[in-house]
Amino acid sequence: MQEAGFHLSSPDSQRLQSLRQLTLAVYVLYAIGMFTGLFSLIAVIVNHVKYGDTADTLYASHFRWQMRSFWWGLAWSLLGILTVWIGVGFVILAVNWVWLVYRLVRGFLNWNDGRPMPV
Repeated sequence: MQEAGFHLSSPDSQRLQSLRQLTLAVYVLYAIGMFTGLFSLIAVIVNHVKYGDTADTLYASHFRWQMRSFWWGLAWSLLGILTVWIGVGFVILAVNWVWLVYRLVRGFLNWNDGRPMPV
């Protein structure tokens, strides 16, 4: 709807824009969290708290992608830490880190293109 040269945005478009910004913020938290850990914990809490708000939007797939990345990454990290003493843990941790970087980059690229994640 336009009035006097101004575009009035609908509540739905405002909601989608807000979810788009939130999704980016969570990707940034995960990116920082790859080096600090604490920010990933904050990100996954935001994912779980705000997931319901993403229903019926493409951002729901991004939130699922982010949450799965966190929980699987945590599981593989714990396995890697537990097996460091036999040497294989270093390999598990390295592969896990590369996998998490891949998931982060792929998620951000799909977010940037306005595409959902394949989950």
